[in-house]
Amino acid sequence: MLTKRTLLMAAPAALLTACGFRLRGVPEFSFDVLFIAAPPSSTLARELQRTLDGSGSKLTVLRDMADLPKAQVGLELLSEQRERVVVGQNASGQVRELQLRLRVKFRVRGANGAELLPETELLQQRDISYNETIALAKEAEEALLYRNMQTDIVQQLLRRLAVVKR
Repeated sequence: MLTKRTLLMAAPAALLTACGFRLRGVPEFSFDVLFIAAPPSSTLARELQRTLDGSGSKLTVLRDMADLPKAQVGLELLSEQRERVVVGQNASGQVRELQLRLRVKFRVRGANGAELLPETELLQQRDISYNETIALAKEAEEALLYRNMQTDIVQQLLRRLAVVKR
């Protein structure tokens, strides 16, 4: 005999399966070999490569210029910019709030050089309060926010690459 507690616990699971809900899986790409053109110091390119390598997809990611002719699609990271803008001050002019921004410009080309995705800019921004008495803690928080923004941009790049048809 089912108790009320059992029914209440089973109801959400039944509703989720009935509506077609499923976790977002690995994106499907229309190409098998991707070349990422980015400076070696680009942390975004490294995270993108790590994410693609660890996703379990059949996609091969190349970074060495000598391997460029093997690629079916090339992702060019044109710029990666971190910005820090003051958006709030107190009456004596001390900074109280900052806005952190991460801008990434990229484009995608096919093996024949045809532009598959034109130059596109992705922007992530976060607000952070600031207090100079705990500057070291705020610096660590700022680094964490930049890492989170970078992860969000990598996910956006994956979704955009998934719609590319070569």
